Formats: sequence, C-alpha cells, structure tokens
Amino acid sequence: MPHDHNDDHSHSLLPPDPQLQVKALETILSEKGLIDREALDAIIDVYQNQIGPQIGADIVARAWQEPAFKKRLLADAESVLGEMALSGRQGEHVVVVENTEDTHNLVVCTLCSCYPWPLLGIPPSWYKSDAYRRRAVHSPRSVLAEFGVELPEDKKIRVWDSTAEIRYLVLPERPAETAGLTDEALRGWVTRDSMIGTGFPKPPEAG
Repeated sequence: MPHDHNDDHSHSLLPPDPQLQVKALETILSEKGLIDREALDAIIDVYQNQIGPQIGADIVARAWQEPAFKKRLLADAESVLGEMALSGRQGEHVVVVENTEDTHNLVVCTLCSCYPWPLLGIPPSWYKSDAYRRRAVHSPRSVLAEFGVELPEDKKIRVWDSTAEIRYLVLPERPAETAGLTDEALRGWVTRDSMIGTGFPKPPEAG
C-alpha cells in the first residue's frame, strides 16, 4: 500500500531513537514558534490518560460477549467505530483482525509508526523502533517469543503492516477462564499488547 512517509523525507536524518526524534522535533518546532509546549503537553495527556488502551479494551470485551457486535466489527470496523465516535485523528480506516485457534495476528508499521491512537493511546516506544519494524516482518515468531508469546509451530502468524491509509487492531482470543465475568472484570483482562498481537489477555493481577 502507498505510505505517507519514505526514506527521502527529512525525518530520516533525525536520531534513530524514537524518543530523541520526538524531542528534536519538539525543540525545533517550539523554537520556530510553530507549536505551543503547553498545548502539546495537554494533547499528550489526553492520549496517555484519557484515551489510552482502555478504549480498545472496551471494544474487545464487548466483541467477546456480543456475537452480533463482533460480526459487525470484523466486517466493517470503520462504520462501527464511527457510530461510537472513535474514528478521529489517527483512527481513520481501522480494520479489526481476529486471533483464532489456527491464526495469530501481529501488527507493525514498517515505514514509521502508524497506530490507532483513539483506541490504544500513544504507541509504545518499541513499536516505533527500527528493530521491531524490521524483524516483525522477517522473523515474527522470534519477535513474539521475545515478548513471551510462545505459539505452536503449526499456528500461522499473519503480519499486518499499518499505513496512513489503514490501521489494524487485533481481537485476541477470549481466555476460557473469563467465562462468567462481569463487563468490568472482563475488560481488565484485555492488554494493550494483546491488541497489537505481542501479548495475550491476562488477569489484571498478573500486571
């Protein structure tokens, strides 16, 4: 798919570490009077503390419990999220992919760090790293093992490459141990990493 970033852009000259890149850009833009640091801090606070992965967890938990909602979500997530007012900036054109007994899904953005911010908040630093972006495509099973995701050899791994045109959210398999849980308790099992594909749902007390 076409992408809104390429190696010829000036950002390729920035430091390789994503956090240093952000700091460098913030400093440059602030010095040029193009951004207001207080406004930027407020935006970051919204994505870190008010949006965050709990929104995605709500959606996953509902899909686990409501077959009709799950069917619609997998068929046309964009429409469903639009109805829920969750298709704002960085949340356009989201596709939900389901983990099954036969297939495990993994999301990466090989050219930058496209990510469904309205559903998962700010992407983790490792998601933006060169190592993850490169190795997730060529050695997904090894990468998953490093995250503690051990899969049977006969289980297929599908890698989805997010772009500016389309972003992905993984619908993880529901653990059998969650049968009978309340909505709130069920949401607590859904981790950010499980919605990227680099983790499994787990009980809240597991950390």
